[in-house]
Amino acid sequence: MIGDIVETEECHLKDPMDLFHSGQVVKICAPMVRYSKLAFRTLVRKYSCDLCYTPMIVAADFVRSAKARDSEFTTNKVGDHPLIVQFAAKEAQVLCDAARIVCPFAEGIDLNCGCPQRWAMAEGYGACLINKPELVKDMVRHVRNQIDNPKFTVSIKIRIHEDLKRTVDLCQKAAAAGVSWITVHGRSIEERHQPVHYDAIKIIKQSMSIPIVANGDIKTLKDAENVHHLTEADGVMVARGLLANPAMFAGYEETPFKCIQDWVDIALEHGTPFTCFHHHLMYMMERITSKQEKKVFNVLSSTSAVLDYLNDHYGL
Repeated sequence: MIGDIVETEECHLKDPMDLFHSGQVVKICAPMVRYSKLAFRTLVRKYSCDLCYTPMIVAADFVRSAKARDSEFTTNKVGDHPLIVQFAAKEAQVLCDAARIVCPFAEGIDLNCGCPQRWAMAEGYGACLINKPELVKDMVRHVRNQIDNPKFTVSIKIRIHEDLKRTVDLCQKAAAAGVSWITVHGRSIEERHQPVHYDAIKIIKQSMSIPIVANGDIKTLKDAENVHHLTEADGVMVARGLLANPAMFAGYEETPFKCIQDWVDIALEHGTPFTCFHHHLMYMMERITSKQEKKVFNVLSSTSAVLDYLNDHYGL
């Protein structure tokens, strides 16, 4: 919790822009509701993940409520860096206020302009912002002007328009306002499971002088390398691929047992709620368990039952 970190100067903050200037493709864990919390970030960082995002946090709630801050944002001083806090916001000053709160504990913030969920769009958050380039520009500029730390990054995560010229225009406006990098999910608001438009990400990359991160349907390290070649993007962001295999960025084709053991140790150490602990294991073991084993494992209802199962079946 934020309150746990009293000595802000002790936070071992790192400059994410150093990653983008390293000449290597930056490997990023996406913001995932319920899942990309501290314990899971700790796990993927052990397996070659360079940069992690928090789950999306509604900035207005975060600013207004200490309870929201404590439940939504947990980090630590040393291992959880570099860290980007993703916010849903629609007002520049609210985003600035949220950014100011997390600034001592994270390397940057990201404005969600890509979430296509109905509730987010209805509230004026997420993907509807790609149709409001002036507002996005204003929000980025406000944070840039109000946060004193010049190394604090301000990024945005977007979806694409049917008319790609509109997307390029949005990106150029954000860049003019001082955005650090842009993550592009290569689908439109309406598209869910259709193929990702990697060609569109490449066009955006070629139109910009700031780093561009490619996102969408990356399941393996080989996929990440292919997407890098297809798009020329500076980084790749992965969501479900890392849920299924948190060791993906380290080159493992499927979750190794060592990674499962690491998750058990980290989750218990962090006091991870059972449902979250169990769900992560269900994702990780999807490819390495039979249908019959899944039937048994997926209905286990306590941490002790899960630990007994893993010990009996895998010696973990």
